[in-house]
Amino acid sequence: MKKVLLLSCLAIFAVVLTQCSSSKKAAKAQTITYATNIQPIISSNCSPCHFPDKGRARALNTYDAVKSNINDIISRIEKHPGDRGFMPMKRERLSDSTINIFKQWRDGGLTE
Repeated sequence: MKKVLLLSCLAIFAVVLTQCSSSKKAAKAQTITYATNIQPIISSNCSPCHFPDKGRARALNTYDAVKSNINDIISRIEKHPGDRGFMPMKRERLSDSTINIFKQWRDGGLTE
């Protein structure tokens, strides 16, 4: 009886440890990076205006440019069409989940 109880406790302990380990992996997998998450959004929503070879607006075609302008970017994409400074100009407002990706990236340390 004691062996069954001991084996049961060890099994439960092993399951708990396994779950702790996979939540750490899940948290790492959700890290927002410029290359994976931000750059594709910028390319599809800010082009051609914010790319130097095609547009006349402030260039946002590099990690450093986006990083140094992140607060202004977030401020502008949070606005609504018709508000002064709304971006992306002449397009629909970005979804709240897309805007949150920018915020998470900024709050997470602006990982390249």
